[in-house]
Amino acid sequence: MAGDRIFGAVMIVVALGYILSATTIQVPLFPDPVGPKTFPFMIGGGVIVCALYMMFRPDPEADWPPLRSLLSLVIATIVMIGYTYTLKPLGFLIPTALAAGILSYQLSPRPVAAILTGVGLAVGLFVLFRYGLDLGLQPFPRGWL
Repeated sequence: MAGDRIFGAVMIVVALGYILSATTIQVPLFPDPVGPKTFPFMIGGGVIVCALYMMFRPDPEADWPPLRSLLSLVIATIVMIGYTYTLKPLGFLIPTALAAGILSYQLSPRPVAAILTGVGLAVGLFVLFRYGLDLGLQPFPRGWL
C-alpha cells in the first residue's frame, strides 16, 4: 500500500513538471483552436488523475514479478535506450533489426525466429515509413551510400 502511495506522489510531481515544461512551448502566430500546449496538458492531467487514484485506492498487497521478469525489463530498457542512441549514426535498418531481434528473442528464445523477426520488422517498417509515410529515413550510415 505504501509503495502505491509513494509512486502516486512521485508521478504527481513528474506530471506537474511535465505540465510546467509544456507552458514553455511557443505558440505560432496563427494557432489552431486546440494549440500545441493542449495535448501535453491533457497527458499531465491524466497522469495526475491516475496517480490520485493510486494514492487513495492502493492495492492491498503488491505481487512483485520474479527476478527473471525484472531482469527482462531491465534488458529491454537498455536495448531501447541503445536503440535511440544508435539510430542516427547507424541508420534505420541496423539498429531496428538488432533491437527487434533482441526483444523478439526475449519473448520467445528461438534464435532463427528472432533474427528473421528483427530483419523483417526493420525492412517492413522502413518501407512503410519511407514510402508510405514519406519520412526521410536513412537506411544505413551516411558513408555507406
